Amino acid sequence: MSGEGDLPPPRALRSHGRIGVTASAKPRDLMEEPLVAKGAWRARIITLFPDAFPGTLGLSLTGKALDMGLWALEAIDLRGFGIGKHRNVDDTPAGGGAGMVLRADVVDAALARASVGTPPERGRWPVVYLSPRGRPFDQATAQRWAAADGITLLCGRFEGVDQRVLDHWGVEEVSLGDFVLTGGEIAAQAMIDATVRLIPGVLGNHASTEEESFSDGLLEHPQYTRPAEWEGRGIPPVLMSGNHAEIARWRRAERLALTAARRPDLLKDRG
Repeated sequence: MSGEGDLPPPRALRSHGRIGVTASAKPRDLMEEPLVAKGAWRARIITLFPDAFPGTLGLSLTGKALDMGLWALEAIDLRGFGIGKHRNVDDTPAGGGAGMVLRADVVDAALARASVGTPPERGRWPVVYLSPRGRPFDQATAQRWAAADGITLLCGRFEGVDQRVLDHWGVEEVSLGDFVLTGGEIAAQAMIDATVRLIPGVLGNHASTEEESFSDGLLEHPQYTRPAEWEGRGIPPVLMSGNHAEIARWRRAERLALTAARRPDLLKDRG
């Protein structure tokens, strides 16, 4: 692991009013950070494009919760740990092949910076590489991450990351889906959004997450609202009946039917 004294000098970074972290031999003074609630969940993102954050995470309920200090976002600029005059972060693949690979020493220095002040237990602070070869991201993963103190997400680029640094740090690999993106920034925003909304106080009404798709392995039931009639289509009468037991039964049946039709694999997993 690279020593913090070997880190290059800091590089200027725009942080969109959130916490922006640059390479530095000295841990950032917490008094310099925006006010956050005690014990607030934190996300540290290692990326070549820190200006991509907060992005959509700064909007709507997640953005409001960010401003309120219910969670905190730190964008760590990988370029600041680059090698030489041009801050090189990658090199050609060993054994040949197309593209470039992020260097182990560069990523190691960034992970060392991201680990400052974090608990060593991976259950309390997961360290994740966003990779198409990783385990698929799902609601259970979001729930596990939301229960932690925070998370470090490494956004890949090019052909990937030197395997040695992933093994050295025991990095968990997670995929957004069975497709390939140009980098991990979009995946990071999606995963953080799914996680942050589970933090108490972010949505306001925590009960609203209990019947969502995947909360118990089933898809969500159809939703309706005013007007009662639209384009010749009415709201199912049971939803207007006021009979909460019947409504609950109808919603359960709809969830099972939708899951069987669209995601039968989820029912198979239920046994």
